[in-house]
This record gives sequence, C-alpha cells and structure tokens, in this order.
Amino acid sequence: MKSRILIAAALAVLVIPAASFAGAPTGQDRANGARDCRALRESLTPDVFRVTYGTVQSNRKNAFGRCVSMWAHTEHQSRVSARSACTAEQADPNFAASHDGKSFDEVYGTGPQHKNAFGRCVSSKAKAAVEEAQQNTVNAAKSCKAERSLDVAAFRAKYGKNANDRNAFGKCVSQLAKAA
Repeated sequence: MKSRILIAAALAVLVIPAASFAGAPTGQDRANGARDCRALRESLTPDVFRVTYGTVQSNRKNAFGRCVSMWAHTEHQSRVSARSACTAEQADPNFAASHDGKSFDEVYGTGPQHKNAFGRCVSSKAKAAVEEAQQNTVNAAKSCKAERSLDVAAFRAKYGKNANDRNAFGKCVSQLAKAA
C-alpha cells in the first residue's frame, strides 16, 4: 500500500509541472527568441528596434527584453503549429501520392533509417514560419517609418493607444505585421 502511494506521489510530482508548462515557452523558445531579436535589431537599426519594442519613455532600453518575450511566444506557437502539421502529414494515407511516391520518413528523414523525420519536419516548418514573421515585421517597420515621416501627429493619432501616443510606432508595426 505504501509503495502505491509513493508511486502515485512520484507521478503527480512529474505530471503537474509538465502540464503547467505545456502552453508556456521553454528555455529553447527563449533562446530562439533572443536570436530572432538580435537579427531584427540588425535589420531594423537599433533606433527603430527600440521604438518598435521599447516602452520605457525616456530611453526605451527595455526593447530587447520585451522583444525576446514576444518572440519566445512566437517561437513556441510556431513549434506547436509545426508539430500539429507534421502529425497530420505523417498520418495522411495519401502523403506518398502527393510527394512523388516517397513516404513521410523518406521526405523528411536523413540517414539509412530516416529516424529523425518527424523532428526535421517540425524544425523546418517552425523555422519557415518564424522567418516569415520576421520578414513581415521588418517590412511593417519600414512601412510605419515611411508613414510616420509624412505626418507625425496624424501617425500618433491613428496608431497611438496611450495617453501621449508614444506607443504608436510599435502598435503600427504590430498591426501591419499581423495583417501580412
């Protein structure tokens, strides 16, 4: 009886943390988010990057941390979506017909046994989704910068959401990047 209680307690200790973190970004997602933000900072220039992600009114020095937080969630969502897509592809009985007669393992796997097919599928799909999101963000920032240069007051009135509309640029980038 005591051994059953111990086993049940041990399983509860393992299951509860796993369930609570199932919807949260992992350490790998944060590392990938940081990599994404470094690339965005280079693509956007540091000033545009700070205006896009920063919120501290005086210097917007919190931009990198806020960016990592946002992109870690993007990385997590991309990975979850990619897993779902790869699971569906793997279960599709007509997969070979639409891929020149090759099985799922042959298309995505490497080596003689093609054992890493699922992981490579998830990785390739998640990477493609994040790269698209990054490009959408860069394009949106360029569009917002051009729109802001035409009339700053009208730009802030259109996109600003706080008391002094200082968050207008970030809101513009977010709105245009999601629409793309």
